[in-house]
Amino acid sequence: MPSDRPHPMLTRRAFSATLLGAMAVPLVARAFAQAPSDIPSRIAVMSQLHAILVQRGDEIIVAEAPRGRGLDRVANIKSCSKSIVGLLTGNAIAQGSIPSVDATIGEIAPSIIPSDATPGVEDLTIEELLTLRAGLEGTSGRNYGAWVNSEDWVAFALRRPMVASPGGRMIYSTGTTHILGAVLAVATGKSLLAQARTVLGQPLGIEIPAWTQDPQGYYFGGNEMALTPRGMLRIAALMRDQGQFDGDQIIPADWIDQSTQARTRSPYSGFDYGYGWFLTRSGFIIARGYGGQIIAAHPEQDLAVAITSDPTSPARSGGYFGQLMDLLEGPVLSLA
Repeated sequence: MPSDRPHPMLTRRAFSATLLGAMAVPLVARAFAQAPSDIPSRIAVMSQLHAILVQRGDEIIVAEAPRGRGLDRVANIKSCSKSIVGLLTGNAIAQGSIPSVDATIGEIAPSIIPSDATPGVEDLTIEELLTLRAGLEGTSGRNYGAWVNSEDWVAFALRRPMVASPGGRMIYSTGTTHILGAVLAVATGKSLLAQARTVLGQPLGIEIPAWTQDPQGYYFGGNEMALTPRGMLRIAALMRDQGQFDGDQIIPADWIDQSTQARTRSPYSGFDYGYGWFLTRSGFIIARGYGGQIIAAHPEQDLAVAITSDPTSPARSGGYFGQLMDLLEGPVLSLA
């Protein structure tokens, strides 16, 4: 209610500040009004981009789908799946199925280790798998085809030679995350699909359809998951809000903190990497998938972003992915 106290006389400095403040309000309002219109013009020439959603606070302020399957049909999120496996790992630790990130494959899931595995794989820790620092030769890139055509994906990955010390440099390998997914399945007694639906799908109200399984029945632990852009946005908001969604704590806040601490660095993008999430200098937390699939959160600016793109075209850091980062760190960040 209005105060009955008389207003003090304005000094010249106070008057100037008040006048400048009054002038700034419509300028800020115009900036917010105009900024979303910048995004359609930018994405109009980005032929690989299918859909983009931006949420500030609780409000979705950008919802564009110029190409692809739209905002409400599932899209292949590719290696954003690795970040989802990271969240499921945190839940398994919180539930006691896995003692800690220091637990080893040999302690938790010895049954997945083949008799002819590379010596030392039994001592690989959950943290080394999460951060892609297992030291094993990668199964991505030129080795990908042989790996996914093998009779046992987990065994194939565990037979790769050690090309670096475990816990050392980051070696981007989907096989490493697939090993982690198999460990989670053994440790919890539930498939990755069941875990994803229970831990994320039901609480967030998002659709998580079944995806690719390996010959042993383990769901692909680092690729091929599918979500709608709106579902991706809810996961982005979850990361932004310290694991909370709609007032409920879905993922422990301390796991979000641990996941967003730099543990290593990508040799390709130069971004820091935590427990399945890339970390940019501008403050974005990013899940990145082949072709330009992105789940991004910027906690300081209260932003959550989902982007889907053509899953069949590459998105290199010096090419289309670089354009996406320019979009995030330019027009999108200006919406904060």
